[in-house]
Amino acid sequence: MDFEPKFIAFCCNWCSYAAADLAATTRMQYPHNVRIIRVMCSGMVHPEYIVDALNQGADGVMVIGCHLGECHYLDGNYKALDRSTMITSLLEDFGYDRERFALTWVSSAEPDKFVRAIIEMTDTIRKLGPVSRSQAA
Repeated sequence: MDFEPKFIAFCCNWCSYAAADLAATTRMQYPHNVRIIRVMCSGMVHPEYIVDALNQGADGVMVIGCHLGECHYLDGNYKALDRSTMITSLLEDFGYDRERFALTWVSSAEPDKFVRAIIEMTDTIRKLGPVSRSQAA
């Protein structure tokens, strides 16, 4: 049986979650292996959430927020961007491939970009294979 990755996507309420909703209501097709968690802002996603998701069985984690300069909370997406470097270093410290984490920007009017991001993440994780559970801290 082929490996089907499961991953988490933390989506900001105002843009990427709205794009996911629009993708669903317009019946756009995307892989079923993503579990969406709505957060008020991408800047609220603490690095610990990323590591916890991988430790608890996710094969990858995405943070999807508003385009830079368009955050409803002014600079939340810049905070997410700043944290992304720390997150990739942290993942490597725990023995995870840095490609298991992705950060991307999607507006509420871009359901096609949301779908593309999910497909790309699915393909990336599929190539990496499942997370070795011996990596969990």
